[in-house]
Amino acid sequence: MSSDDMVVHVDGRPVAVAAGVSVVAALVLANALCTRRSVSGEARFALCGMGYCQECRVTIDGRAHRLACQTACRAGMVIATGAGEAA
Repeated sequence: MSSDDMVVHVDGRPVAVAAGVSVVAALVLANALCTRRSVSGEARFALCGMGYCQECRVTIDGRAHRLACQTACRAGMVIATGAGEAA
């Protein structure tokens, strides 16, 4: 971890990320490749990388439906994915 790194929490796990990276990059680093579940229970993840598809929606610091691809990480940020949600 360099002096420019910070820690965010993805589904309760601490993840070291470089300053300025997006939340979706933190999810990849954490191997948390499911941001939400479809109505049929299928795992979904970021698709377009620019906020149009809405597939990267996660809960950040208690606020639901935040776009992971459009949100920069902040030290101490708490990110919850839909990986454990039932259909």
